[in-house]
Amino acid sequence: MTRRRLTGMGVALVTPFTEMGEVDYVALDNLVQTQIDAGTDFLCVLGTTAETPTLNLEEKRNVRKRVIDKVAGRMPILLGVGGNCTQAVINELLTEDFTGVDAILSVTPFYNKPNQEGLYRHYRALAAATPLPIYMYNVPGRTGVNMLPDTVIRLATECPNIAGVKEASGNLAQIKEIADRAPEGFDVLSGDDGLVCDIIKIGGVGAVTVFGNAYPAAFTRMTHLAMEGKHDEAKQLDEAFSQVCTLLFADGNPAGVKSLLAHQGKMGNNLRLPLAPARKDVDDAMFEAMKTLDAYLAAN
Repeated sequence: MTRRRLTGMGVALVTPFTEMGEVDYVALDNLVQTQIDAGTDFLCVLGTTAETPTLNLEEKRNVRKRVIDKVAGRMPILLGVGGNCTQAVINELLTEDFTGVDAILSVTPFYNKPNQEGLYRHYRALAAATPLPIYMYNVPGRTGVNMLPDTVIRLATECPNIAGVKEASGNLAQIKEIADRAPEGFDVLSGDDGLVCDIIKIGGVGAVTVFGNAYPAAFTRMTHLAMEGKHDEAKQLDEAFSQVCTLLFADGNPAGVKSLLAHQGKMGNNLRLPLAPARKDVDDAMFEAMKTLDAYLAAN
């Protein structure tokens, strides 16, 4: 099967919940349709933004199948499969049905803080367990460990199906080193909504975004402008997004984006513990920032 590369604007889908705490599959269907209509380049399903640790196995399977069926092959699907027990992740890769999945996104093991050799051996073992392309996810702020460029390049060189990295270290020098040294066809994706333009400028080929849940067409436009080398135009949009983008993460992810989506009328502002909705002052500020951004986009 020909690999579909993940480039452009990808969206880390949220998981909508009802007021009773159940997965809201109708809202999920509508959100996915919005992404299809907006021309989103690919979807990331069951990642951090999806509150995946709070979903049980049946819910994860249902969400995965629901999104895949709704997309019906119209865009690539990047599926989150990760954890801090290597063998447990391998077992999932070996036993779950990944029909309709184009690639796996697997976060660096969290909490137990492996060294660079441990990270290398972890991803090498995952790569041996599946024929699917694997995108590594480096997010030190959540995991407590930073995967260094030497480790990334070692894996990219030695494991043919390690296809890329979602980089959310915030360290542009580190990200540039990876992009400069990576073998041909290895994809560097931005994992930081506020750095998409900067990362593309230094060699990234796209992004996995939170912002795109709420403004897929506008964020796709900005991402594509950056990829086309139209950096001034892209930066203008980036600056227009900045106030909303800051508020998205003021009370953690996905509290901010669920506040925004609720104000847009796309789903209820419901999360599962231990996550809680954004504070009232953040929620109120989000509503005002949304109105300002909507007015800007309508005029531009």
